[in-house]
Amino acid sequence: MIHTRALTRVFNVKKDTVEAVRGIDLDVEAGSLVAFLGPNGAGKSTTLRMLTTLLPPTSGTAVVAGHDVTRDPAGVRARIGYVGQRNSAGENFQVRDELVTQGRCYGLTPAQARKRTDELLDLLGLTDLAKRGPGTLSGGQRRRLDIALGLIHRPDLLFLDEPSTGLDPKSRAEIWTHILRLKQTYGTTLLLTTHYLEEADNMAERVVVIDHGRIIADGTPAQLKSDLAGDHITITTGTEQEARAAAAMGQGEADGTTVRLRVPDAAAALPEFLRALEGAGIKATTAQTGRPTLDDVFLTLTGRSITDDDVSA
Repeated sequence: MIHTRALTRVFNVKKDTVEAVRGIDLDVEAGSLVAFLGPNGAGKSTTLRMLTTLLPPTSGTAVVAGHDVTRDPAGVRARIGYVGQRNSAGENFQVRDELVTQGRCYGLTPAQARKRTDELLDLLGLTDLAKRGPGTLSGGQRRRLDIALGLIHRPDLLFLDEPSTGLDPKSRAEIWTHILRLKQTYGTTLLLTTHYLEEADNMAERVVVIDHGRIIADGTPAQLKSDLAGDHITITTGTEQEARAAAAMGQGEADGTTVRLRVPDAAAALPEFLRALEGAGIKATTAQTGRPTLDDVFLTLTGRSITDDDVSA
């Protein structure tokens, strides 16, 4: 569905050169749901814009839905949908008319455009809003309309750039319900960017972590967390001296009277660690285990947290 080799894009800013994308090698299979994750300026949105022919690469190759993005951009556009970060619908027509017009622009007959519009209105819960103007919709409703506009021509592949940004938690959950329904109903290949770690963790089948224009990790959320981050054990001790001794025993870190360890399997490691502390005369006053997050993966790979940055691009 998507095949790229060393796809790059370089931006010149004043006298400095900022490499937004420095070589993305990526293959995406049909029917999958892939999330791009990374901090602000990592190159996520730039990559999407190149793959959707909105931004020409300076070098490299990319084949999307069987068509080269530079040699046959029209062929790519005919087979993909793109939902950007800004709203797509205008203000001059009702919701239903916006969708019908979009369908006609893609070459559908009037009857085909009307039929497809009714199908999408139903699928995305917009039927009762069909006669409303886009400007009267809530943020979540308008985002669903954006997705409908991207799907009007039945694309094989849908790109979504930050589809739930700025929405309240209830609207974000509704958007994801509809996104997952698209995959189930049509088998649509979905490639999206998100700055919500829990979305990538809980919804994506595959997470591609990007930093400084390069892919630094690629796999299922479970694989990345298991292989690169590991579980956490956190205990507290009565004194800082005991905490430092406990950290040395477990090859962890001490912060005051708190000790943190990273282990492959916390449930199995914690009892053994507590027994070792007891044998050394160190009493743990509290103990708890934790599962890693994708932010822990990024921290392991880069030494910093994704949430340290304004992760919106």
